[in-house]
Amino acid sequence: MKTIGLIGGMSWESSAEYYRIINEEIKKKLGGLHSAKCLLYSVNFKEIEHFQSEGAWNKAGKTLGEAARSLEKAGADFIVICTNTMHKVISDIQAMITIPILHIADATADQMNRQDIRSAGLLGTKYTMEQNFYKTRIETHGINIIVPNDNERELINNIIYQELCLGEIKQSSKNIYHTIINNLMNRGAEGIILGCTEIGLLVKAEDFKVPIFDTTLIHAREAVNKSLSISS
Repeated sequence: MKTIGLIGGMSWESSAEYYRIINEEIKKKLGGLHSAKCLLYSVNFKEIEHFQSEGAWNKAGKTLGEAARSLEKAGADFIVICTNTMHKVISDIQAMITIPILHIADATADQMNRQDIRSAGLLGTKYTMEQNFYKTRIETHGINIIVPNDNERELINNIIYQELCLGEIKQSSKNIYHTIINNLMNRGAEGIILGCTEIGLLVKAEDFKVPIFDTTLIHAREAVNKSLSISS
């Protein structure tokens, strides 16, 4: 079993989900008292969010790169960045370490290709929905990305930062997300990407007629496969 290096804290609520899912999957695959070999470096999300809002992505990359370097020195065999948005600086992080990083968008696109999804609606932070670092990565796998309109993106982003990252789950916000997802479906989305690791706390796959791709669940399961060297 390889040791998973988790960069978490963005937010800690979703990092806890990563830890739970990874250990549940290890137990499911190996049985008995087996649990994951993993290391967690949890950053101060307030510091990272400040870099995001100021556009200081180089500083964010350096901070997360230092976290990754610490995990490598501690014995991690590969890195999992427990957030979609901060994959924007994955190149900066990778430049500071010698072990690989498991990209969340690649794992998600692989799942969509297995279900022959050719167009997908994307929910996430405003950075993930509006910038190209994530959308382009998915599209290289042959999947067209549809993003919500300006007003919808603002609503999605505010709910993430003002509620979900603080552990607040509101029915009113769930209703808003459901409306936006239905709008994306009407625009041709064959599947929906929950492209923020907190959204899975609010949106559930069983509520929709199209496939829902929870990136937290997908990424964590792929980390287990890599840890056990299983081809997914």
